[in-house]
Amino acid sequence: MDKPLTKNIDMSRPPLEIAQYQAAGGYESIRKIAAGLAPADVLQQVKDSGLKGRGGAGFPTGLKWSFVPMGDNAPREKYLVVNADEMEPGTFKDRLLMEGDPHLLIEGMIIAAYTIQASKAYIFLRGEYIRAEHALKKAIAEARAEGLLGSNILNTGYSLEIVLHTSAGRYICGEETALLNALEGKRANPRAKPPFPQVSGLWGKPTIVNNVETLCNLPGIISHGVTWYQGLGKGVDHGTKLFGVSGRVRSPGCWELPFGTTIREVIEEHAGGMQDGYQLKAFLPGGGSTDFLLPEHLDLALDYDVIGKAGSRLATGTMILLDDRTCPVGMVGNLMRFFSHESCGFCTPCRDGLPWIEQIFVDLEEGRGSEKDIGILEDHLGYLGPGRTFCALAPGAMAPLGSALRHFRQEFEDHLSSKGCPYTRH
Repeated sequence: MDKPLTKNIDMSRPPLEIAQYQAAGGYESIRKIAAGLAPADVLQQVKDSGLKGRGGAGFPTGLKWSFVPMGDNAPREKYLVVNADEMEPGTFKDRLLMEGDPHLLIEGMIIAAYTIQASKAYIFLRGEYIRAEHALKKAIAEARAEGLLGSNILNTGYSLEIVLHTSAGRYICGEETALLNALEGKRANPRAKPPFPQVSGLWGKPTIVNNVETLCNLPGIISHGVTWYQGLGKGVDHGTKLFGVSGRVRSPGCWELPFGTTIREVIEEHAGGMQDGYQLKAFLPGGGSTDFLLPEHLDLALDYDVIGKAGSRLATGTMILLDDRTCPVGMVGNLMRFFSHESCGFCTPCRDGLPWIEQIFVDLEEGRGSEKDIGILEDHLGYLGPGRTFCALAPGAMAPLGSALRHFRQEFEDHLSSKGCPYTRH
């Protein structure tokens, strides 16, 4: 990759100021748009690039944008909203981008907002991301001073304001309509769909909600072209992706790599392999709400469909590793406690089911578990499965639980026979 997404990021120093960013090629895409690219032209390039959303769902970005009403009869007020809340367990890629290269996000936001003709954009930022908040505030001010934000950007007649909103932070805000409710000052409950946000979103106006990493791909696509972008990938999907690893590896971290890179390469070469004395038992390939995969899957390519066919999801692309000295029941119980705490409480299966599951794991750990408990956990896989709850929080929580019951049934049984956790954890 001669022009990687993360080329300007060096976490040992402050992010580039706008003059340095522009000297490195920053905002070239905006000047290219100002030279004569219409919104429809930009939309077509994004469609042709094959860019997919990096927030977890992997939905084609250009297709999502195409649902926004355009033309003379479309609503005049439209919004772009950046989901920068990043609450998925094990996920830290967006923080890296915002802290290390905030102007890249600002540039991507201008492209996206121009394409849908939004006049205002919001960054919905996780409240704990203090360093990212400071970096973004400075970048927004610098871009406005350079005429890249505000009225009549680069004499194009197009105007855009960006508002940085630090959120109270809830996992449910990963669901875009819950995020919009929170941004409006309401309780962060998901909305019924349809209507979808592209038609009726923030304050009832057409709205696009995109993930930080998704938008950070846009400057390269517009500046260097669709063919360049498609050539970055090694597999079915186009471009690059930020892949992360946490767990008992020698060098946990986050790396920009082409789609199609194998899981083995990420873990063994970039993360340095397992620490001495530890063996890989299983891993969640895309954060806490994905199904466990096993060592036999290490040679799979990191592409959305490939991971999907293996029985899990690529999602955020940030792997959580389970080693052979960590109890899988304890690990999943920890995730269930998180999901239970983060439920918005709007629908009965999630509101009542997740605390029930959490308590069963507490009982298993503390020696109060019974044979029927495992059956109750299995029943909840259906009660909280897809189509049974108002949003995807509960089905996401069932992914690690269901796959743990398939792969680690013996460990659950051992908790019953041993009257508690029989495994030593380090």
